Amino acid sequence: MNMLLLAVALVLGGGVLWYLLIATEGVYLGRRVVIGLYDLYARRYDNIKQFDTEWEALTLGTPLAEALRHLPQPLILDVATGTARLPRLLRQAPAFDGVVLGLDYSWRMLRVAAEKLGETPRVALLYQDATHLPFADETFDAVTCLEALEFLPDPTATLSEIVRVARAGAPILLTNRKGIHARLMPTKTQPSEAFAAWLREKIGLVEVVVEIWQMEYDLIWAVKAGTPPMRQVRAWQAALRCPACQKIGFRADAISALVCLHCERRLPITAEGIVRYAK
Repeated sequence: MNMLLLAVALVLGGGVLWYLLIATEGVYLGRRVVIGLYDLYARRYDNIKQFDTEWEALTLGTPLAEALRHLPQPLILDVATGTARLPRLLRQAPAFDGVVLGLDYSWRMLRVAAEKLGETPRVALLYQDATHLPFADETFDAVTCLEALEFLPDPTATLSEIVRVARAGAPILLTNRKGIHARLMPTKTQPSEAFAAWLREKIGLVEVVVEIWQMEYDLIWAVKAGTPPMRQVRAWQAALRCPACQKIGFRADAISALVCLHCERRLPITAEGIVRYAK
């Protein structure tokens, strides 16, 4: 009897661990666990996900590049960029001539992203929390966040930040987890049509469209409400908020750091090209 009870306990314990660490990727255990898991699997992440690059170029890279074709040198923010999946797609899109800034809070994912990107002036990587986007209002011509919202500690805060830093009229591209994968994550997900309605009514986005995309995710295309402002092309560093003095604006100091224009605070740039904003 004791052996039977032990066997049952091991099976139940294994099931709980599978649910908490694999099925829901640590989200119910807190941000530190989620980030730790991404750091742990960073080098295997793309192999685990098995991205179909042709399909994603067709459904992500090309449509977004076409939506921005009318803008010279558009500036894009990819929140929770991971291994720079979207920046790599945009870099390959013939219609895209802009710059993509990939932001993530997993240091090892960013290092893998840097390796995959190689040296390129068209993509930058920033180590920072997605809940606090350190940029001036209405900075980006488009903002994306793929396969990440349900794993963030405060998705509503992140979405509010995404809308804040997007220019009026900017495309906003999100994903929504669905099917059995969503049902395994109660309180973290909702049906795509309900999510779209919430984006319209609570977040204030317009032109919200749900697009069937993968078995696990739908794509959500939306636009920030308002009339697009007069646009001035500038480097993303010029819109970066200083963590020390809270003023806007940095300049590059060779290739080793960004320097605040107001208080001289330095943000180191690693040899791989990652800007370390967060401590």
